[in-house]
Order: sequence, then C-alpha cells, then structure tokens
Amino acid sequence: MFAGCGTTLIEAKRHGRISIGFDVNPVAKLITNAKIHPIKPSNLKAEYELLLEKISSYDESLNINIPEQEKIDYWFEQKEKRKIAFLLSKISEINNKRIREFFLCSLSNILKNSSMWLQSSTKPQKDKSKKPADPIKSFKYHSGHMIERNEKFYEELKKNGYLRTSCNIFMRDAQKTKLVSNSVDLIISSPPYVTSYEYADIHQLTGYWYNYISDMNKFRKKFIGTFYSNNQDLECNSKIAEKIVNTLSEKHKKFAKEIANYFNTMENVFIESKRILKDNGRVCFVIGNTTIRNVKIKNAEVFYEILTEHGFEIEDVILR
Repeated sequence: MFAGCGTTLIEAKRHGRISIGFDVNPVAKLITNAKIHPIKPSNLKAEYELLLEKISSYDESLNINIPEQEKIDYWFEQKEKRKIAFLLSKISEINNKRIREFFLCSLSNILKNSSMWLQSSTKPQKDKSKKPADPIKSFKYHSGHMIERNEKFYEELKKNGYLRTSCNIFMRDAQKTKLVSNSVDLIISSPPYVTSYEYADIHQLTGYWYNYISDMNKFRKKFIGTFYSNNQDLECNSKIAEKIVNTLSEKHKKFAKEIANYFNTMENVFIESKRILKDNGRVCFVIGNTTIRNVKIKNAEVFYEILTEHGFEIEDVILR
C-alpha cells in the first residue's frame, strides 16, 4: 500500500521475501518497476549502446514530433522540448518492455532539471531565471548511473539466489487491493501526510510527457492527502479526529473537511488491511504529525485510535 517509488519492495526482494505493492500513481509504478526488476547487465549495456547510436543522430534540423500540450509548453523551452521529444521517440522504439521502462525512468528523472521548474521546490513554481540542463547530456549521465546501480543490484540478488523472488507493483487504490482475504503476513506502509504537499504535482512533468495525465484535477483526486477531493463531511469515527476537525473548522472550514476526508479514507485503508492480513499477521504504519493553521494534526494518535477500534492490537509505538 502506498508503494511510492519502491523502497520497501526493493528491501523485501533483497531479503528474499515475496512482495507486492500498490500505488495510484502511474509514474511511481514506472519508477518502481525499473528498480525491482534488475536487468541482466550485458543485455542492458548492449541495448544502451544501440540507443546511444540513435541519440547521436540528433540535429537541430530534424523534423521532431513534439506533443501538443499546454503544460509542456509552459514548463519547457523549445530547445529542450525538441530534445526530450527526440529522446522519448528513440526510447519508445526499444522492443524489450523492461529495458524500455528502464530508460523511460531515466528520462523521467531529468525532466525537472531540463525544465523551468524551480529546482529547490517540490511544489510547481517557475524559475524564469533558470538555465535548463541539456536533456541529452543529462540523460546520458543519469542512464550511466542507473546502469551501474542496476548491475550492483542484479549481482547482489544473483549471489544470494533472489533474482527470481516475486516482487510486483500494481496501480490500485489502497482501499481496494483485490487481494485474497487472510493472505498477507506483513504490511509495511508509509501513508501520505495530509497538508504536506500535493503528491500528484511532483510527478506532473512525467505525467504530461508520457500521456499519463489528461486532466490534472481528476488526477489529483485519486490521491489521499490532497485538497482536491471536494469532501463535504466533517464527521469522523475517531474522537481525537473530530476534536481536530472541529477546532480547525473554526479557522478554515475547507481545510477541516479535507482533514476529515483524509482520516475517513485512511480508516477504509485500515479496514482493507485487516481484511487481507492473516490472523497472526503484522502491520507497520509509518506516520508523523503535521500542523495547519496552528492546529496540530495528530495523525499518529488518530491512527492508533482507529486501528484499535477495528480490532488491531498495538504491539509497539516507535518514536523517532
């Protein structure tokens, strides 16, 4: 649940544990797939050499098909747009799905550097004074780095006999995993932090280039912890949550509704977790507290209350 960019899945595979992850973000799925399925180094390097040959043919006079997308025009200058579109077209010609995804992941990583996005910000802000990085040079540098990391991971798994250990990610809502009841031994999850930042926004450049996004507002509404759900309900099945929501409602009603929506949605996630977990299974939720309008959002305490309400026995609370 909330697999993000795959750190937990990678660690599961490193330890030879069968694992499965879920996320609603197609960019997260792409990145995770590139990480959890290491490619035989000789095959990857051979394909990269072929790709480099194709890339070397780039010329300013080439007729390049650039996607007609208002947001791409907003974030990218013409010179960088042409090179990114060229790279994308050449990567798309790779027949091997895993290798194609690997280099799509690499291209995704350099988009922010090659755009007018304010580099130090996770939120979408334009830096009019920025000089974007050259997409082709950046792609070559990052691909080389990824190829080295891939080889190390591949050799580690091969040495330990875990290359074939099942590890997968699916694009599904954490409230509806479609897993069989009582089938999971352990759930490790770091849910989104409400009010921290918009998770959909940080991957929007890839979303537009790869045609994952057509309507940004609809895309945002898929994410838990967002202010785009249009929730109208202030009721929560948690006394602590209700107190927080009521206090916040006096200062900012829309924020209060979104906080209520967050806790109610997370309750659905806990119910689903209980359903798929074995009787002697374990679950670990990593969450911290946040503050909005000087009201402390006690996520950890609310989680504790709701989890116990749904039959979980709290084994330990670890502070860091």
